[in-house]
Amino acid sequence: MAAGSWNSWTQGDIVTNAKFQDIQDSIVFIYASDSAANTALTNKVEGTVYFNTTDDVLKFWDGSAWVALEGVKAFTVDFLVIAGGGGGGSTYALNYTSGGGAAGGYLNSYSTETSGGGNSSLESLTILADGTTTYAINIGAGGTGGVGNVSAATIGSPSYFHNAVAFGGGAGFATGQGANNIGHGASSSGQVNNNNVDQYVLGSAIGASSGYQGYRGGYQTSGSTGYGAGGGGAASAVGGNASNNGGNGGAGLASSITGSSTTRAGGGGGGSLFNTQGTGGSGGGGAASSTNGVAGTANTGSGGGANASQSQNGYSGGNGGSGVVILRYSSDYTISVGAGLTDGGEQTDGADKYIVFTAGSGTVTFS
Repeated sequence: MAAGSWNSWTQGDIVTNAKFQDIQDSIVFIYASDSAANTALTNKVEGTVYFNTTDDVLKFWDGSAWVALEGVKAFTVDFLVIAGGGGGGSTYALNYTSGGGAAGGYLNSYSTETSGGGNSSLESLTILADGTTTYAINIGAGGTGGVGNVSAATIGSPSYFHNAVAFGGGAGFATGQGANNIGHGASSSGQVNNNNVDQYVLGSAIGASSGYQGYRGGYQTSGSTGYGAGGGGAASAVGGNASNNGGNGGAGLASSITGSSTTRAGGGGGGSLFNTQGTGGSGGGGAASSTNGVAGTANTGSGGGANASQSQNGYSGGNGGSGVVILRYSSDYTISVGAGLTDGGEQTDGADKYIVFTAGSGTVTFS
């Protein structure tokens, strides 16, 4: 019978040399290398199998060489996904002020770190290393800052890696310009002008103190009506409340997914008509200004700072910072990046690789 074939044994059968050789040819041998297998298996035939203990893989003899018997490998990838931050508000009418933009939603699966809004670290994603299965990535743009009595600020755009979707940060509120400020990541900042409490409700109700992908914005608690507006909500803290001064942007959140700790997703500062403007939150939040609000830092998903000016001469709130997607995985695997995405290439940190995507939309594969 041919080597490796099945034999139905019956009582009384004699184990001949040929049958014993067939049994031996069908055994899975164990060696540390191909050379060790070649030395020991001098009579190997096509189909002989051994387990390579160095590479942890089965190999078979194809008649001239040892070939690895590998199926499709599955492994896990950690991610940090941050959406675009909201644009800062801009003064709409005399004696009114405006709030800072909020940070984009913050999703993190790395190590024991946390996600935005006080949420726990998410589960890593299981990926197929077959070189063909594609995984979608998108980097959300920051929202645009409001422009005087011309246009309202807008929310940031979502970022995602496969099914991990971070929602854009809310836009800074300005009296009479509330339609575009709703965001599902961290809420926009709130404010109270001329005792119009509804403005605070709209600004803060979108994100509670926690439980979303970021925290809510601040609001005016005291001081002369219309002087100060709240700071934008952020990944790790609510936006600062305002009095005569503008509220500061909420603090961002640090991650070491690239091997070094970096804080991102800070809130934008709230404006003040006559006193101190709110500062941007740590992690890239833009500061408020009596002229043009400062933009959130690119690739941090931070909110833009507000504009608060009596002049209504076209000054604008700062744009929200664009988002980012960062992946970390074992150095045993390699990523291939499709068209449409901007990245810094694979980098090494210890036994892992990481890659930072800063713009665009497209797909990746792993092998």
